[in-house]
Amino acid sequence: MNYNQYFEKAKQASRTMTSISKETTNAVLTDLADALIFHVEEILVENAKDLAKMPAEDPKYDRLKLTKERIADIANDVKNVVNLISPLGEILSDKTLENKLQIQKIRVPLGVVGVIYEARPNVTADVFSLCFKTGNVAVLKGGSDAEFSNLAIAKIIHQVLNKHHINEDVLTLLPAERPATEALLNARGFVDVLIPRGSQSLINYVRENSKIPVIETGAGIVHTYFDESGDLEKGKAIIFNAKTRRVSVCNSLDCVLINENRLDDLAELLSPLADGHVELFADEKSYNLLKASYPTELLNLAREEHFGTEFLSLKLAVKVVEHLDEALNHIASYSSKHSEAIISENPENIARFLNEVDAAAVYANVSTGFTDGAQFGLGAEIGISTQKLHARGPMGLEELTSYKWVVRGDGQVRK
Repeated sequence: MNYNQYFEKAKQASRTMTSISKETTNAVLTDLADALIFHVEEILVENAKDLAKMPAEDPKYDRLKLTKERIADIANDVKNVVNLISPLGEILSDKTLENKLQIQKIRVPLGVVGVIYEARPNVTADVFSLCFKTGNVAVLKGGSDAEFSNLAIAKIIHQVLNKHHINEDVLTLLPAERPATEALLNARGFVDVLIPRGSQSLINYVRENSKIPVIETGAGIVHTYFDESGDLEKGKAIIFNAKTRRVSVCNSLDCVLINENRLDDLAELLSPLADGHVELFADEKSYNLLKASYPTELLNLAREEHFGTEFLSLKLAVKVVEHLDEALNHIASYSSKHSEAIISENPENIARFLNEVDAAAVYANVSTGFTDGAQFGLGAEIGISTQKLHARGPMGLEELTSYKWVVRGDGQVRK
């Protein structure tokens, strides 16, 4: 198959985006939110076809699964994007030089944004809404595990675009087969930036094989450190929420670090996790303490590989540390630089943690479950970047823009 036909059409469509008014953009997205709700049963029928192909115990199953409530959340995210102010055209700097040249730095779209993603059908709507709001064209390559769900949502988007007489090539959903991935990785000259969303293996593969600039939305290996001064009730609630709210997402907690001076509180600190059927992989010190109280069938002695693992399930590592420095060293060794938290009432320790931990989002006395574009007030998100070039953390509208220099003069020539 000649995939370049998709990329050529996408590139041509990107040239038409500047002619779409902000009013039309918002009308399209408002209609899309309504259409997702109106067609909810159709989406669920197609999603059921995808779910039937995947074992329910697969960590990706929860990400793949759509419900009426989740589709309503997707629609609300689209509406949130409508209500945000577009950053396009924002003047970042404006100066006039001695030679009377006026030089402005102005926000512009990235152009054609490619996204490769796995079992996350919400990404189809999220990426389109953010890209469309920022004048970008979206080229999407979803996995075969979400093929029917993605097709259903893309079909609805195209229907809304056609209603407003907008070129439907502003959203391209590539075929689900693997050769389409290879073609997108090599679509140099057509696609301006590529964003992978999925497992660490997918992200690594895209980074190592893409001929297009890549923004990594990395896996989340997430820690929470319970400090010597940590409040027990806060800690219980934060750890339980960070681990169990939704286990298959990248901000889910993977490892609890506890100061050894608080070991007497360890059983109570983790007691809510037993009710949530969370399986623990505890180092020797914590294992010996927990075996008297934590359910035997849910308690294991940790091995080295359990630290630095993104579980994406009801599993959690536990490690005892002597002090804050050991916690910081452990996080530096095993973190994926996504989200890290401290539970502490010591202002100096909190300040050190927030300053010294190298991650896209750092928290004090808060669940890491908040690492999310909508929770950060960005509307929807295109992903959570764990790199440092261009964007870091939840990527919303501003992160989907670049800038250009606009220079105005009156006949000046350079000597």
